[in-house]
Amino acid sequence: MVSVTRVLAVAATAAVLGVGVPAAAGASSGHYPVATWSMNEGPGARTMIDSSGNGLHGQIGNEVITDVDVRGATGYRFTRLQPDRPPTHPRHLVTVPDSSALDPGSRDYAVTLRLRTTYQFGNIIQKGQATTSGGNFKFQIPNGIVQCLFRGSNGTIIVQASRRINDGWWHVVRCERTRSGVSLEIDGRTVARRGGWTGSISNAWPLSIGGKTDCDQRDVGCDYYAGDLDWVEIEAR
Repeated sequence: MVSVTRVLAVAATAAVLGVGVPAAAGASSGHYPVATWSMNEGPGARTMIDSSGNGLHGQIGNEVITDVDVRGATGYRFTRLQPDRPPTHPRHLVTVPDSSALDPGSRDYAVTLRLRTTYQFGNIIQKGQATTSGGNFKFQIPNGIVQCLFRGSNGTIIVQASRRINDGWWHVVRCERTRSGVSLEIDGRTVARRGGWTGSISNAWPLSIGGKTDCDQRDVGCDYYAGDLDWVEIEAR
């Protein structure tokens, strides 16, 4: 077991160097890790490893570039694709097979990720889509402004930042859904919050990173993300 002192030391070192590390397991009060994807796999890797111990590994499409070193971090790169222009690019995505563990259900549920982009379009991470039975959640970045959405049995709540973050620097973005509402943090500061309860969210879809899995670039755009990702962590309570 890694000591708390060691975790804090690593986090402090990373902060000094500008290198991102996933939040320590259970660091958020009462939460436990559902999945932790550090995105540190080597060149040409096709499996995204879940280091939480829960075995929620993902498949990396061969258009996703792994082992990208930029501004002190190593992660994945998603190259820019023209919005809504056929054909589809399913290999632009990272997908994690459906698991009930990845569904928010009725739990408090948080997704945290570290991204870097200079673009202003795309869905970063999601499970399900707008018409999916059972609800869905997603992060997207229209006009360089991060939005977070949870749609459940009791309704939809969406929150968005007040400023753009497509400045080419790394940013840590966290969105949490609780019984009292949905909140959005950027770089440790709460930037948006809306009250209300979305209800349960549970669907049979894979978790997708980098865009939609069910799209045709004609009637349904694939909303492919362009930029870098350093890590993603999901927690629940």
